[in-house]
Amino acid sequence: MNVEFKNVSVDLGSTRVVHDVSFPAPSGSVIGILGPNGCGKSTLLRTLYRVNKPSAGCVLLDGEDVRRLSSRQMALRVAVMAQESSQDFPMTAREVVMLGRAPHQHGFGADSPQDHHLVHQALLDVGASSLTDRYFAGLSGGEKQRVLLARALVQEAPVLVLDEPTNHLDIAFQLELMQLVTSRGRTVLAALHDMNLAAEFCDHIAVLQSGKVQAFGPPASLLDPELIRDCFGVQSRKLKHPLTGRPLIAIAAAAPNAAAAPNAATAPHKDPELSASRP
Repeated sequence: MNVEFKNVSVDLGSTRVVHDVSFPAPSGSVIGILGPNGCGKSTLLRTLYRVNKPSAGCVLLDGEDVRRLSSRQMALRVAVMAQESSQDFPMTAREVVMLGRAPHQHGFGADSPQDHHLVHQALLDVGASSLTDRYFAGLSGGEKQRVLLARALVQEAPVLVLDEPTNHLDIAFQLELMQLVTSRGRTVLAALHDMNLAAEFCDHIAVLQSGKVQAFGPPASLLDPELIRDCFGVQSRKLKHPLTGRPLIAIAAAAPNAAAAPNAATAPHKDPELSASRP
């Protein structure tokens, strides 16, 4: 399913947070949305799943404005793994994941054997089968992320929205999560902080700054030192990942005052590869 942000602006109160954003997410593609804190990543994504209403422009699913779809039509098309959850009800992990099957059910019918199978498989896929009967509210942040991902997967929507999905996750599961969501042929839009995850898994990235798209394109060509310096205020160097062959972005803090940096002729020699990759 194709997604398109078309001249989307969003006002929160009297402040414009997103400014005239346009870019496509072709069917089956993985789009990463990057930018510093407060740049509008989450605000923009919320226009897709209708938490935020655009002040101007629209978001399209296969050419249809999401604001014109019913709640059930939206739930059958778009699944969301948000960065926060206000789930305080005494529900087990299995019950939380089963909520993802609600759009496929009718009336007050009981959960079907297929529903139970899909929930069981999703919990296995995200490594949360041991959490099945534990109460969601008592889980750690990382455990909750696993359960919420399982809920999004069992919804079986063709579009998957991930809002900073790797929060609270250890390194191994960050990679596992991205592999899970990008290997199923769905259209994925993910707000990310980690440029290397974006470089590894995304087909295209949109870089936001102050609510505006600064660049859109393949991460291999887009994530250059100038763009990263301008948007994130850090030094960087693009290397070739020795294991995957994909781009690897080495980051270092920007010098507070270039004039204060040691003279290149008198400073001790440092291997450029090592100095570039040291944070």
